Amino acid sequence: MLQWIRSILYVVQATIMMPVIGLLFAPWAMFSKVGAYAACKSYARWCMWTARWMIGLRCEVRGTVPTGEVLVAAKHQSFLDIMMIFEALPRAKFIMKREILWTPVIGQYTKRMEMIAVDRGKRGKAITKMIEDVDAGRREPGQIVIYSQGTRVAPGAYIPYKVGTGVLYEQLGQPCVPVATNAGYFWPRRGLYRRPGVAVVEFLPPILPGLDRPAMMKQLEQTVEAASDALLYEAGWRKNG
Repeated sequence: MLQWIRSILYVVQATIMMPVIGLLFAPWAMFSKVGAYAACKSYARWCMWTARWMIGLRCEVRGTVPTGEVLVAAKHQSFLDIMMIFEALPRAKFIMKREILWTPVIGQYTKRMEMIAVDRGKRGKAITKMIEDVDAGRREPGQIVIYSQGTRVAPGAYIPYKVGTGVLYEQLGQPCVPVATNAGYFWPRRGLYRRPGVAVVEFLPPILPGLDRPAMMKQLEQTVEAASDALLYEAGWRKNG
């Protein structure tokens, strides 16, 4: 019961602080993309800092965080892994669903940072548009972040990896850095309860350019799934609940 109360209080304050931080940084963000990134990183740091003492949840980033131009292919379980990856990378550009553009505060900042929005319902056209937008966004160095399963996936659930990651890997000719996580065990897709413990995002050894698409996708899926399962078991998760 105490953890439930702490979780609810945490969610309430984090929800309130999003527009507060957004408004505080708005004058800077209006005139500078650097300001927009600073605002979002500040919010991510606030959420992770308050999580530590309010709900007993510590956030840990493992592995070598890429700083150059790479494709980052991440496991997505929770809003928490978004914040952890965004805060860790110097200049992340997320590939996200178009609906986020219309979300209050978040939508305005994603537009300012020129994140890459795709229409998930149009498949082939969406991939073509994604490639065009990624190419346009490469005018500024950064890390392209894609969630290869296309949505949040609960611990223990399986959703096939989508071909878009392989297409970008071929088109960009850059290393692909797989990312594993166990964040969904502590911060689930739905609900208010937040579990105490150590949430981990782990940057794994890169997949170098040159593989054909099927081989790359197979290696990516096997690597991310195995590492994510290992992190979940480390946290105390078991398939039976």
